[in-house]
Amino acid sequence: MKKHSFVIITFTLFIVSTIFTNEAQAQRYLSGQKGIQFTGGLIGTSKESFYKEPAYYVGVSLATYTKKGNRWVVGVEYLNKEYPYKERVIPVSKFIGDGGYYFKLLSDNRKTFFLSFGLSASTGYETSNWGEKLLYDGATLRNKDGFIYGGSATIELETYLSDRLVLLINARERLLFGSSIEKFQTQYGIGIKYIIN
Repeated sequence: MKKHSFVIITFTLFIVSTIFTNEAQAQRYLSGQKGIQFTGGLIGTSKESFYKEPAYYVGVSLATYTKKGNRWVVGVEYLNKEYPYKERVIPVSKFIGDGGYYFKLLSDNRKTFFLSFGLSASTGYETSNWGEKLLYDGATLRNKDGFIYGGSATIELETYLSDRLVLLINARERLLFGSSIEKFQTQYGIGIKYIIN
């Protein structure tokens, strides 16, 4: 039993040390490298109003690095905001596809921290109350479901936890035409990127 425990602990330590090593810092931001990233966060509301009108997003993206440390980022996001109506809430959901280009602005000598600015094109679909326009009290919801389109500007800080694991912190201003609720949305997010090659 002790022999099996030793083998399991040794194998686990080997895997952890492989993931969290920082020896090959020069292998970061190379042209052709790809990373898959998972992000989530809040949609621009104050702490007080968040409890009344919860607003959040989650997303997954693929980043492909180009020359000079720039990168293409293509992904999808789900955005949700709930608006109070009497003693209930009405959810407004957006399903958005994004594609854009991020320019590296700053980095440190050790290639641990990177600051980037990105511009993206967006398209998707918005639905209010999941398409149910007749509310529980007999009122009719006038917001229309439909396709939305526009773009966004993002500022993003990346910090390498290891050569393959990256912590992301970002802020995004999104402009969406076709929305019956609001055209501008500010997003604050955090995420993890895993370099896959």
